[in-house]
Amino acid sequence: MYYTNDSIIYHNGAFLHPETASANLYSQTLHYGNGVFEGIRSYKTKFGAKIFKAHEHYERLKFGASVMGIPCHYTTEELVDITYQLLAKNNLEDAYIRPILTTGANMSLLTSDESILTIQCWEWGKYMGDKLLRVKTSRFERPNPKSCFVEAKITGHYTNSILSTNEAKNEGYDEALLLDMNGNVAECSGANVFMEKNGKLYTPKRGHIMPGITRSTIIDICKEIGISVEETSFTLAELKQADSAFFTGTAAEVVGLQSLDDYIFPLSWEASLGYKLMQLYKQEVLCKRNSKLSEAI
Repeated sequence: MYYTNDSIIYHNGAFLHPETASANLYSQTLHYGNGVFEGIRSYKTKFGAKIFKAHEHYERLKFGASVMGIPCHYTTEELVDITYQLLAKNNLEDAYIRPILTTGANMSLLTSDESILTIQCWEWGKYMGDKLLRVKTSRFERPNPKSCFVEAKITGHYTNSILSTNEAKNEGYDEALLLDMNGNVAECSGANVFMEKNGKLYTPKRGHIMPGITRSTIIDICKEIGISVEETSFTLAELKQADSAFFTGTAAEVVGLQSLDDYIFPLSWEASLGYKLMQLYKQEVLCKRNSKLSEAI
């Protein structure tokens, strides 16, 4: 589902077919999870293919590489340019893009001084679909921020997401919600969370979450159009008193919640702020909004 006979990836300085690429079996990324990646989307717009927040995504990739000691020999502009070339070679405009920096052979626990950049792209719909989600509170927590760099998109961190997703899916739910070490709401397995209460939005503050680029875009849109949004800590009990809630992420975009455990959000999705923001976000990524935010990207 990720590639065809005509697909092209960028791998180790060359454009080639996925099946001709090779990976090092002694890589720290394979053995220890020491790699960094990004999830990016390109959209078909009136201007052609437009990679949404390309610079922000690649700056975050380079941040993750920096904190993990993984060398990155590309500038942000070079990474963006390579990605546009890759889209053109695959004749894609609406696409999901997955860059990953993997490490060289090194069985010690000191970061390898070698790295390989691979960028893949394929057609992929909204990760969580369009229907409202039934969500389960996971027994797994987000990692303690003193144990790792929680704001970096590191491959090994996603075992946490896999565990929580497996748990939720095996019990008949669509997604998992994770709390932090203090019992406050953190995020779902692969997206940020917002809740609506009495006409105002709340989202967990930075510190225990992945501060998503879609999350920051939604906050910027709220500020631009006058929706009150507060970045703060809140408990599971408080979330279960909300009028509505939604998740945000590059793969998921904006998706509403139907329920959390046995709590059904009472406000109809079509009447919620999340629904309005879902529409505005889609206009933003398609370059259809006349806004200062659109000009910035």
